[in-house]
Amino acid sequence: NGAAFSKVRGSQSGQESTRWHVVRKFLGLISSHNIPVYLIDPLILGLVDKDIEQIRSSPDGPSPECKYFCTPRDFTTFALLDKTWKHEMGLFRTAEKMGFQWLKIINKDPRLDGMDDLSGMEIPLHYIFKLASHAIHLVVFYERSGNFLWHGPLRLKQHMDRKFVPFRKLHFGRYPGAYEKPELLLVSIDDLKVQIPKNPSSFLEEMSHSRFLECRYREARAFFQLYPDDASLDAVEFRKKAKSLLHLAALTLNNLGVKFWLSSGTCLGWYRQCNVIPHSKDVDLGIFIRDYKADIIPAFQNAGLPLKHKFGKVEDSLELSFQGEDDVKLDIFFFYEEDDHVWNGGTQAKSGKKFKYLFPKFTLCWTEFVELKVHVPCETLQYVEANYGPEWKVPVKTWDWKSSPFNVQDNGDWPIDEWDNVIQIY
Repeated sequence: NGAAFSKVRGSQSGQESTRWHVVRKFLGLISSHNIPVYLIDPLILGLVDKDIEQIRSSPDGPSPECKYFCTPRDFTTFALLDKTWKHEMGLFRTAEKMGFQWLKIINKDPRLDGMDDLSGMEIPLHYIFKLASHAIHLVVFYERSGNFLWHGPLRLKQHMDRKFVPFRKLHFGRYPGAYEKPELLLVSIDDLKVQIPKNPSSFLEEMSHSRFLECRYREARAFFQLYPDDASLDAVEFRKKAKSLLHLAALTLNNLGVKFWLSSGTCLGWYRQCNVIPHSKDVDLGIFIRDYKADIIPAFQNAGLPLKHKFGKVEDSLELSFQGEDDVKLDIFFFYEEDDHVWNGGTQAKSGKKFKYLFPKFTLCWTEFVELKVHVPCETLQYVEANYGPEWKVPVKTWDWKSSPFNVQDNGDWPIDEWDNVIQIY
């Protein structure tokens, strides 16, 4: 009955204790149905993170005050892993008996979308339980084939009550999000037993960069109706090698903590046809030069990918190329930021000529590509158009990196006395 908080100096106001009571009632509701939820509310996790050592080590005795769940807010957010619970009407019946009003938000399951099927069966994405003036937002997470967790956006259907809660304020809902599977920790917060991510600060950091973009299967199908896919043995073999090279590159860079994204032809393949372009012959990644680490080259060599060439230098136009299986190579382009654009460089080995490729500034989103959770520019269309021009939808079999890109510019020449350093071919 909240007696633990009755002796607080200046005693809690009714509003504050209402929030705590609603959370307690909700936790009682879900434990009566054996539903394992965990707290993902950014406001509360931020407060918890400051006291995390104390919370981890504190006994389960009564708290002297309601410090976390009484914080002013309109709702408290929890997460539910889809596979840990079968959707039961029993939960809603019990919730109603306890005085909760509830809302269930469903939408299409993107995991079922593919080149062969756009059936889009509907799945629950969000639940909202409201009691008195407080609401609980329960976000449903699903496992994706890249071995990560995904939650969908919160889109209200026509008939839904838009005043049920302040939807625009909900932290999880404007965009879909992608997360690593968190390790959970059972703790006692304000005398309530609750699971939280073991490392709240890394969860909050992940949350700030969690926006997820779905591959555009409908557009990809339309593309393949115009330009039938290459199903030859060579194409199938190349895609297989490119996929394994991309997985190895992601593993290597993730282990180093280096953020990267799909660039050039690999990004175009994802955006235009949800697959690797079979005639591209390489895998292209982008990295901001501020994220460059000297361990990148040795790490790839240790992973069995020898350095093929190194052009430019860290201060200017750096690019690396590694040799994958057979003739499939991995090209890494480093991007330099200016006030109003970013650019990466290119070098012609035999002449020492320099080139520059200009892109509008962009941010990074997650996507799923060849069963991998990987970054792409959120502003993908502008990125692809910068590189390939307005005709990017039309496949081009012959491509000259010095003249074909829409955004290429001459950038002078390397001085001959620097060639040994800036043009290294192995």
